[in-house]
Amino acid sequence: MEAGKMNAPTKIKWRITGEEVVNCNCSWGCPCQFNALPTNQDCAALIACQISDGYFGDIRLGGVRFARLHWFPGPVHEGNGVRRTIIDERATKEQREALIALDSGQHGGPYWEIFAALCPNLIEPFFAPITLEVDREKRRATIRIPGTAESEVEPIKNPATGQEHRARIVLPDGFEFKEAEMGNTVHCRVGAGDKLSYEFKNTYAQLNAFDWNN
Repeated sequence: MEAGKMNAPTKIKWRITGEEVVNCNCSWGCPCQFNALPTNQDCAALIACQISDGYFGDIRLGGVRFARLHWFPGPVHEGNGVRRTIIDERATKEQREALIALDSGQHGGPYWEIFAALCPNLIEPFFAPITLEVDREKRRATIRIPGTAESEVEPIKNPATGQEHRARIVLPDGFEFKEAEMGNTVHCRVGAGDKLSYEFKNTYAQLNAFDWNN
């Protein structure tokens, strides 16, 4: 056996699918999706996910909700970000442990590995009731985490006519999504400690299906 292999962590097979809603402080379109610099010097985001089906080893994860808070001092690709995970309090002990294990990045999968590397400043996860209402087709969503975060998403509207304007981002090789509907973050408020406290209005929002695995 090669040196160091004996102590390497064993990866558990996993896969989760579902709906994701993202609010960030960039302008509509989010330059980060095009390998450009963020609209503002920093990058702040609230992410909420509803797992429709999935597993982590023998643990079933269908029906579990979780949220993620991110903050980066500069462009995302430069790293040094802060991250914190919130898991719906209705999740079982085993489901909570599974999501915390995924967040570590040690069990593989681009989504978890990339953000674990880019956000080395990890704040301990916590458990709270998460309300997530999402209609991707209508580009509408609501996120509520009492005492911690809330956001509202609506369709982007034409500034001249007020009519709904539909736009999508398609990333054939994307690790987070392949196609996402664009929305407007009517408002987003997060209060979860030092770097993870921010508020913004009329900024980028995305609604997408996800299918992540290792």
